[in-house]
Amino acid sequence: MKEEIIIAGFGGQGVLSMGKILAYSGLMEGKEVSWMPAYGPEQRGGTANVTVIVSDERISSPILSKYDAAIILNQPSLEKFENKVKPGGILIYDSYGIINPPTRTDIQIYRIDAMDAANEMKNAKAFNMIVLGGLLKIKPVVTIDSVLKGLKKTLPERHHHLIPMNEIAILKGMELIYQV
Repeated sequence: MKEEIIIAGFGGQGVLSMGKILAYSGLMEGKEVSWMPAYGPEQRGGTANVTVIVSDERISSPILSKYDAAIILNQPSLEKFENKVKPGGILIYDSYGIINPPTRTDIQIYRIDAMDAANEMKNAKAFNMIVLGGLLKIKPVVTIDSVLKGLKKTLPERHHHLIPMNEIAILKGMELIYQV
């Protein structure tokens, strides 16, 4: 198993954190992982993306030009990465940041209304975990248990009380995602 994933959006949406948690989760399962962030100097409000590879075998290079899955959280990222999903791959997008939805017919397209769900939960910081839950429903690259262990590794101890809320957000994302 080898999954090559791009997560892209604006800084402040939790793009890099989502990738880091996914990578740590892979490590918790003894998999080979690569986490390669890219962001502009703006960070919050600027574009940000992260490439994550989770594999059962050694990873030859973290630099990719095509992806098995893309999580797209804003229009500029959709325009940049939609054509970089491998035929037969998947694209997941949040409707909140997308004006013109994806149009490819050779990939599976999923929509998740994660921003709306985060607002309903009254916790905007749950947004990225809702999206991650959607990904894990479609592509169970790692287990939820590993994600929770990954959260423990990535979150400072003073935020460990938020882990149960993050688990709820992941499960919510699994419920919300649907194919378009």
